[in-house]
Amino acid sequence: MSVRSREVKILAAFLTSLTAGLIILMALGNDPPPAGAFCLSGYYGLDSVEKAIFSRLAQPLDRWDRIVVYYGGTEDHGAEQLPPVAGMAGPEESTCHFVVDNGFGGPDGQIQPTKKWLRQCSIVPGGGQTIHICVIANGVRTHPTDVQIKRVEALVATLCREFKIEPEAVRYPNDWH
Repeated sequence: MSVRSREVKILAAFLTSLTAGLIILMALGNDPPPAGAFCLSGYYGLDSVEKAIFSRLAQPLDRWDRIVVYYGGTEDHGAEQLPPVAGMAGPEESTCHFVVDNGFGGPDGQIQPTKKWLRQCSIVPGGGQTIHICVIANGVRTHPTDVQIKRVEALVATLCREFKIEPEAVRYPNDWH
């Protein structure tokens, strides 16, 4: 077998596999395969954390001093369908400042600031300097996705940096990754 013949066969095999890979990617379109692991294309398609935290109102640096991350107790809804906390006026009242979606109520990892955050209001009337972050999962049957975990950690890091919140003042659910 000549060297030239071998090179042609290798080149043909390479081009065939490259073409097959391209056809598969084109068939997938913008919908990446549903992998359990982290998917960069979906992650980079989300709004930035900074865009989510900056409301239209002025935010004094000493306004917030704690962060609580908790599960919303629901598996497949967005911010508008979270159960209200006792004492709230109605279901339209937010029980958190941010909601991090899991792919059912919005794109996986999407951070939704609520009206409470946009207005810079405490969750509990008349008290509390705590930022509440709700992760759409129930913590029993469903746990946060890899994207949710990365986005919550990015959100918490940005909030801590912007509002000078100490890491010791951040609370996560007991079973957080």
